Amino acid sequence: MLEKIREGSQGPVAKIILGAVILSFALAGIGGYLGQTTEQPVAEVNGVKISQTEFSRAFQNERARLEQQFGEYFAQIAADPNYMAQIRQGVVDRLVQQELQTQLAAELGLRVSDDSVRKAILELPYFQIGGQFNNDRYLQVIRQMNFQPDAFREYLREEMTRSQLISAVAGTDFALNSELTNAVALQQQTRNIDYVVISKESLQQNVTVTEQEIADYYDLNMSQFLAPEQVSVNYIDLNAANLTLETHVSEADVKAYYDQNKAQYVEPEKRRVSHILIDNSEDDDAAKAKAEDLLAQLQQGGDFAALAESSSDDTVSAEMGGDLDWIERDMMDPAFEDAAFALANKGDFSDVVQSEFGYHIIQLTDIQSQQVKAYDTVKADLRAELERTEKVNAFYEKQTEMGAIAFEISDTLVDAAEVAGVEVQTTALVDRNSLPAPLNTPAVLAAIFSPDVLEDKMNSEVIEVGDEHVVLVRVKEHVPAATKALADVSEQIKARLVSEKASELAKEKATTLYAEIEAGKSLNDLVTEQSLELRQEAALTRQAYTVSPAIVQHAFKMAHPTDTPVVEKVDLNNGDAAIVALKTVTNATVEGEIDAQLKQNITMAQVNKNYMVFIEALKANAELNLPKAQAATE
Repeated sequence: MLEKIREGSQGPVAKIILGAVILSFALAGIGGYLGQTTEQPVAEVNGVKISQTEFSRAFQNERARLEQQFGEYFAQIAADPNYMAQIRQGVVDRLVQQELQTQLAAELGLRVSDDSVRKAILELPYFQIGGQFNNDRYLQVIRQMNFQPDAFREYLREEMTRSQLISAVAGTDFALNSELTNAVALQQQTRNIDYVVISKESLQQNVTVTEQEIADYYDLNMSQFLAPEQVSVNYIDLNAANLTLETHVSEADVKAYYDQNKAQYVEPEKRRVSHILIDNSEDDDAAKAKAEDLLAQLQQGGDFAALAESSSDDTVSAEMGGDLDWIERDMMDPAFEDAAFALANKGDFSDVVQSEFGYHIIQLTDIQSQQVKAYDTVKADLRAELERTEKVNAFYEKQTEMGAIAFEISDTLVDAAEVAGVEVQTTALVDRNSLPAPLNTPAVLAAIFSPDVLEDKMNSEVIEVGDEHVVLVRVKEHVPAATKALADVSEQIKARLVSEKASELAKEKATTLYAEIEAGKSLNDLVTEQSLELRQEAALTRQAYTVSPAIVQHAFKMAHPTDTPVVEKVDLNNGDAAIVALKTVTNATVEGEIDAQLKQNITMAQVNKNYMVFIEALKANAELNLPKAQAATE
C-alpha cells in the first residue's frame, strides 16, 4: 500500500486531479475562500468546519458541470426542488469525504515533498506558454484565484496528498479466484420467465384532460416552460497559428540560427554493449564468486556470447548473447554506465561490476561517436521553429495593441480587429450552451454574461482560450429567458397529462390482475380473459436488451421458484406496468480461464464497492455534525 502511495504523487491520476483543481477554479472562482468567516458551517468533521464558502464553490462547480451535460434541459430539471436538494446534499457528502480523507492522510503521516509540488506546478499546462512553464503566467493565474504562491503550493500539496491516499486504497484491492468464479457464474445465470405488459398507450383512449387541468398544471409548473436565454455576439479570434508573417524567414536566417545553436543539435556518444548478469538477491558471496569465475573464463579466451547465453540471469538478453542494444549516458545504473563508457575498444570487457541488480561483466560491441546533426537534416525543423517564434512574437504584440484599443474604444470591436489584422465575426442568436468554438469555454461564457459586457454593452477583456490563442467578445443581441405562453405549450401539457393518467390506469390494472393471481388464478388464464399478449424468455440473461431493463432487473431479484412459478408485479420506467412469472433458474458452470477483461470488470466493481465501505468506515469512526438541510445556492 505504501508503494502505491509513493507512486500516487507522480502518476497520471495525480495530474488529472490537479487539472481538475485548476478547472474548478476556472469554472466558478473561489471568492473569499481564504478569508475568515463567522457564518454557520455546512458540516463539521471531527471538529473541522466546512464553510459555506467551500460549499458554494463546490455547488457552483457541480451546477456548471450539469449545465454542460444537460444543456437547455437543465433549466427544467433544476426547477424541481427535490432534485436540487439531492444535488446540494451530494456536494456536502463529497466535501465530508474529502475532509475525512485529508484527516486520515495526516494521521498516516502522508505528505507530498516540495520537489513533487514544484514538479507538478511546472508540468501543469495552465501555467505554460508554448509548452514551457512561464512564471509570469503562473503568478497571473494563481492571483486570479486569490492565492499567494505559498498558499497555492500548500493547497496543491493537500490535493496531491489526498490523491495518493485514494490511489493507494483503490490500487491495493484484488479479487480471489473463487470470488471471480462465483461472480462470473452469477453473471452468466439465466432465468426462464413469462410476462405480460399492460401498456399505458392501450389505455389512453379512456383518458380525458380538461382545459382547466392544463391551465392548473401550467400555473404550478411554469418554471418547466422557460424559453432559454439567448445571445448573439461579435468577437475577434486571434490565434498565433493562423497569423501570416509579413516577411518570410530566409535561408540565411535559418543558417545563422543553426550556427548559433549547434550545441542543441549534438547527438551524444552511444555505445552498444552486452552483459552477463549474476543475481545476488539470495546469496551475495556466491553470486560474486560465480561472476569472478566467469570473468576468469573470459580472460582465458572464453566466448562472451556463449557464456552469457548459458550463465546470465538476465534471461531476455541472454538469448541474444547478452546484447543490450545501444545505450547513452543517464540510461543505466551509474556503476554499470561508468564501467561501460570506460571501455576503450570494441570487444573489450570490464571487470566484475556491482549494481542494484547484481554483478555484471560488460562487453563493448560497438561505438557511435558524438556528432553534430548536419544542417540539411534539421533546417526544415529550424525554419518551422523560427516561423513559430516570429508568429508568437507578432501574436503578443497584436494582443497587447488589440486589448488596449478595445479598452479605449469600448463600444465597437472594429478598431481592435483592424489593429489585430483580423475580421470581426458574429454568431447567430443561440443559447449559452450552443456557442461555437472558441467561445464555448467557461472563461468566455463568464465574460459574455458578466454585467459589463451583457448589460453595459462594453467590450470584454482579452480572454485566453488556448496557447497563443485569445478572443475578444461583445454582445450584439440578448434575449432573456422567459416563460412560454400557455397557448404555445398547451398541447405539450395535454400529452404529458394524458400519459400520466394512462400510466396510473396501467398500474391500477396490473394491481387488479396481480390480486387475481394471488387469489389462485393462473397467468395464462388472465392472458386469455384480458386478451393480453403473453411473452416468454426461456433463457433471460442479465445483459438482455430485448426486454425492458426494469423487468430484467426485477426478474433477477425474485426468489427461486419451487413447485410453482413466482409471480410479481413490476412498474416499468416508461410508465407501463408488467406482471412477471419466474418459472426456473439455470446456474452457469464456469470452465477454463476467465477472460482478462471480465476479470478486470469484476475487480473494478469490487474496488468501487470496497472503497465505499472504506468511506463509510471513516464516517462511522468520525464525529460528524451534518445539518439536516442546506440553504439553496442558486
